[in-house]
Amino acid sequence: MKKWNGVLGASLLALMLAACGAEEAEKESSSASTEEVATETEAETVDENATQSITYLGETYEVPAKVDTIIAASLEAMEDAAVLGVKPAGVISDDGQTIPSYLAADLEGATVVGTKREPSTETMLTLNPDVILGTSKWDEAQMVNYNKVATTFPYSHISTNWKDNLTLLGQLTGKEAEAEKVLADYDNALADAKEQIQNSELKDKKVVVIRVRGGLAVYPEKVYLNPTLYRDLGLKVPEELATIEAQTEITYETLAEWNPDVILLQFEEGENKETSQLVDEILANNIFKSTNAAQNDAVYLNIVDPMAQGGTAWSKINFLNAFVDTVLK
Repeated sequence: MKKWNGVLGASLLALMLAACGAEEAEKESSSASTEEVATETEAETVDENATQSITYLGETYEVPAKVDTIIAASLEAMEDAAVLGVKPAGVISDDGQTIPSYLAADLEGATVVGTKREPSTETMLTLNPDVILGTSKWDEAQMVNYNKVATTFPYSHISTNWKDNLTLLGQLTGKEAEAEKVLADYDNALADAKEQIQNSELKDKKVVVIRVRGGLAVYPEKVYLNPTLYRDLGLKVPEELATIEAQTEITYETLAEWNPDVILLQFEEGENKETSQLVDEILANNIFKSTNAAQNDAVYLNIVDPMAQGGTAWSKINFLNAFVDTVLK
C-alpha cells in the first residue's frame, strides 16, 4: 500500500511540475507575442513617417513612402488616373462641381476640389492628401500655395511629356508595371497604324487639327493632338505650322490658302457657350467647303472626346484608335 502511495505521490508531483512548466511557457509565449506586436507597431510608426524621393522631369520631390491619397488637380492627371485605374480622392472640373462626363465613370466617388484654374486649398485640406498632381500651367505663387497642403507636382501639360507623366503616376501608386504595359501596347498599336499609313495615300496628305474656340484655332506641331499626328504617326508637318508658336486663331481665308486634305475638327460646347451653333456655321461656310478636305468628305468632327487634353495616355490611345477606325478605315 505504501508503495502505491509513493507512486501516486510521484505522479501527482510530475503532473504539477508539468502544469507549472506549461504555464510558464505560456507566459513566455505571451510575453514574446506582446514584444512582437510592439515591434510591429513601432515599425508601422516608422513606415508612416518614411519618405521616398521621386525624380520627375529633372526635379526631385520628397513624398511619403506609401502614397495613399492623391488629388488629381489637372485634367492631364485625371486622364492618366483613368488609364491606370487609379482612384484619386480629389479632382477638378470646368464648373467646379461635376466630374467631366468623359471621365465620370472612371473617377466616380472623387471629391471635386474646384475648377482647373484655381482649385480650393481649403477643400484639399479636408482630404488630407499625400500628393497633389497639379499642372505646369500654374504660376509660382500657386505652386507655393498648394505645396503648403502637400507635395505638389507641376504635372506637365506639354504633349511630348506624356510618358514621363504616366510613369510618375505609376511610381506614386505602385502601378509601374501597368504603366509600362500601357506604353508598350500603345507602341505596338502605333506601329500597326504607321504601316497602314505607309501603304495608303494619306502619307502624302496635309492633315490639320482645328479646335473650335469661338473661331478656328490651330496649334504648334508639338501641342495638343499634333504630336500624335506628326511625331508618332509620322505624317508630314504642314509648313504653315512652322510660324505657329501658341494657340492661334485663323480666318476662313487662311484655312483656304492652307487647303488641307484632312481636317480634324474638335468642338466642345462648354468652350463655345456664346457660339453654340458655330460648328454648324463652319461646316456650312462656302470658303470652308472649298477646301480639299470638305470637297472629299474628309472633315472629321470630334473623332476623340473634345475635352481630351491631347498629350496624355488616355488622349493618345483613344485618338489613335479613332484615327485608325475613321481616317484610315
